[in-house]
Amino acid sequence: MKIVVAVDSFKGSLSSMEAGRAIQEGIQKASPEANVIVRPLADGGEGTTDALIEGLGGERIELTVTGPLGEPVCACYGYLKETGTAIIEMASAAGITLIPREQRNPLAATTFGVGELIKDAAEKGCRNFIVGIGGSATNDGGIGMLQALGYEFLDENGLKSGQGAQALAGISSISSDHVFPWLSECTFQAACDVTNPLCGKNGATYIYGPQKGVTEEMKPLLDAAMDHFAQITADTFGVSHAAAPGAGAAGGLGFALLSYLNARLTPGIDLILSAVRLEEEMKTADIVITGEGRLDHQTAMGKAPAGVAALAKKYGVKVLAFAGSVTPDARACNSAGIDAYFPIVRGITTLEEALIPENAAQNLTDTTEQVFRLIEALSNERY
Repeated sequence: MKIVVAVDSFKGSLSSMEAGRAIQEGIQKASPEANVIVRPLADGGEGTTDALIEGLGGERIELTVTGPLGEPVCACYGYLKETGTAIIEMASAAGITLIPREQRNPLAATTFGVGELIKDAAEKGCRNFIVGIGGSATNDGGIGMLQALGYEFLDENGLKSGQGAQALAGISSISSDHVFPWLSECTFQAACDVTNPLCGKNGATYIYGPQKGVTEEMKPLLDAAMDHFAQITADTFGVSHAAAPGAGAAGGLGFALLSYLNARLTPGIDLILSAVRLEEEMKTADIVITGEGRLDHQTAMGKAPAGVAALAKKYGVKVLAFAGSVTPDARACNSAGIDAYFPIVRGITTLEEALIPENAAQNLTDTTEQVFRLIEALSNERY
C-alpha cells in the first residue's frame, strides 16, 4: 500500500514536515510494510520557505537587506543548491508586519529588499525563483525590487525618481542599461492568490492600500500615479500587463514581476504542489493524507488541504485528513474531495496543552495508527 502524506503546518505547534512524520509513524505502527511518502505543504504565504527548505533539503540563507522604510532588516530565503532554486517570501523583506501600524507610510515603503534577496540568490547560482507575494507593506508598483536589480526610473531631467509610491508619478523614462546580465537567464514563478488588476477601484491602491496606510485622499492620486507608471512601462517595453489578474498583488509587485521579469503568477497551492512534485506521487497512490491545525468551511475554499484533495481526485485516490480541531461546518471539506476527516485531540485538555509540540505529535501519531488499523482490518476482511 502506497500512502502519500502532504499536511499543512499545525500553526503554533508542528511544521508541515513534523506533522507529516508523525502521521508516517502512526501508519507504520499499523501497517509496517506500507510505503509512506511525506511531502511538505504550504500555500505560498507565511511559512512556505521553511516548509520547502525542510521538505526538499534546502538551506536557509539569512542576510541583512533594506527594509520597507529603508531601515536594515534581517531577511531570509530558501536555497536549493541541487536545482538552483530560491524560495523567497517578499514579506520577509517588505512585509507589513515589519512596520508598527502607526509608522506605516505607503508613500515611502519600498520593495528594494526583495530585489536584494533575488540578487543574493542569483549570485549563488540560482536561476529558478519561487516568490510568495502576500503580506506586503508597499504600494510602489515593484519599482524598489526592480531598482535593486539594476533598472533605473528617471524623471524628466534624467535623474533617478526615488523610491516608494511617491516616485511613480514622476517617472518619465526607464533605463535597463545597468540591469544585471544574469537576470535574462532567470525564471520566476509567483505564488499569487488574488486576481486584482493594477489600477482602478478593484486595484492595488483602492483594495489593499488602506491596510498599508493609504487614506481616502491618497487613493485617487496614488492610483493615477500607478496608472502613469504602467503606461510608461507599456511604452518602453511594448506590452501592457496592468489589467492582468494578480497585477495588483502586493502593491503592484505582481505587475512588476509580469512586466519586467516575465513571471508566471500562479495560485499559491498550485505552485507549491508543483514544486514538491506531488502529482507524480499521487498517480500510483492508494491513499492520500492531508490536514491542518483546524478544519472548517474555509478549508474547502481553496486552502492547502483542499488543493491536495483536488489533485488526488484527479487520479481517483481516497483522501483522509487529520486536524487539531474541526468545526461543524467542516463538512464542506467532504464536498471538496476529503473523504473523511478526524480530529486528533484524544481527551480533555486545554488549548495550551494541545499545542505543545510533543503532545500534538503524539496525538497525531496515535489517531493515525487507529485509523490505519481499521483500514488494515477492512482490507483483510477481518470484521
